[in-house]
Amino acid sequence: MRSFVLGLAATLAFAGVAFAQAPEVLRGTSTTIRKKVAPAKHAAAQHTAAAQHAATAHHPVSIPVRSRVVTPQSLRGSRYGGFAPSVPEPPPVLDTTSPRTLSLTNVNTNESLTVTYWSDGAYRREALNQLNHFLRDSKTGEQTEMDPLLFDVLWHTEEITGFHGTVEVLSGYRSPETNAWLASVSRGVARDSQHMNGNAMDIRFPGVPVFKIRQAGRALQMGGVGFYPRSGFVHLDTGPIRYW
Repeated sequence: MRSFVLGLAATLAFAGVAFAQAPEVLRGTSTTIRKKVAPAKHAAAQHTAAAQHAATAHHPVSIPVRSRVVTPQSLRGSRYGGFAPSVPEPPPVLDTTSPRTLSLTNVNTNESLTVTYWSDGAYRREALNQLNHFLRDSKTGEQTEMDPLLFDVLWHTEEITGFHGTVEVLSGYRSPETNAWLASVSRGVARDSQHMNGNAMDIRFPGVPVFKIRQAGRALQMGGVGFYPRSGFVHLDTGPIRYW
């Protein structure tokens, strides 16, 4: 009997030790077992994590970001529509001594005008007045002081293309009211159009492809050039250099 009691006690003691060493089961699961980390390994892991955090704090990871160089020219170009040329080509050699004569016909009023607006190194006031009236707002009759440089752009464009006929003018000066009306009925009209500043014209050279006129206007680098092949005309202005 005594040996039986001693054997039972030994069995219970052995079972208690085994139960104490059994792995702990996490709450809420019957399969995941929590692993015990030795104190030395746990301290080493904490040290490694701290070192990595310190290294990151002193040497942050840099992510490359694609950047675009913004220039005053590109800002002006986006302001007025279109895009500015990234690498402008050298302008052609221009005739700066010959008298400059324009022959125009206004497709809206059916008026025609031939006038020498520049000669002997100066603009001619009377000729400029005639051009101001000829390029008036055909809807309201208002006129403004057109930029004389615009006439130079047109004249040099003719010279580059070799055109010496009558230029068809589709639009010259536009009053704010006319421009607002056009912008409301056409997506191709800018609400802050250069036409309102008296420094823009929409033109055609009969018999000359519009792409050739566009190419000549761009070569001058004297302002904006708009290309409208479906409508068959080119926009020229003396605003910021930009293309569309």
